[in-house]
Amino acid sequence: MLGMRRRAFITLLGGAATAWPLAARAQQPAMPVVGYLDAGSASERAYIVAAFRQGLADAGYVEGQNVAIEYRWAEGDYGRLSEMAADLVRRQVSLIVTPGAAAGAQAAKNATSTIPIVFAVGQDPVKLGLVESLARPGGKPPASIFSRTSW
Repeated sequence: MLGMRRRAFITLLGGAATAWPLAARAQQPAMPVVGYLDAGSASERAYIVAAFRQGLADAGYVEGQNVAIEYRWAEGDYGRLSEMAADLVRRQVSLIVTPGAAAGAQAAKNATSTIPIVFAVGQDPVKLGLVESLARPGGKPPASIFSRTSW
């Protein structure tokens, strides 16, 4: 009888030891996904992507390790930007990055009011209607997008 209880206890302990790492992994937050929306092509914008990846790495984010990036390339067809931005929103990315073209930033803005958008444009973003003001782009205090606790 004592041997059966001991075996049952050891089996229970072994099962718990096996299940614990699985439960711990299940509790880890999902890897954040950044949506990258560009009006150009991957080949012509490789230098910008390299700088973007380096900036992420400098902040402690490495593609494939602790952040995923979903790339969308319009290949010069600006008419595709709206559908590609909508696709990123459907995929529930954590952030949308649109470097270089105001059309990409506008497509992202039209697609979502809840996902943060990071853009780089040469024109005044207030005059383009991309932000309410430079001090408070979304009309509220800025949040830390790259805070590890926010993802």
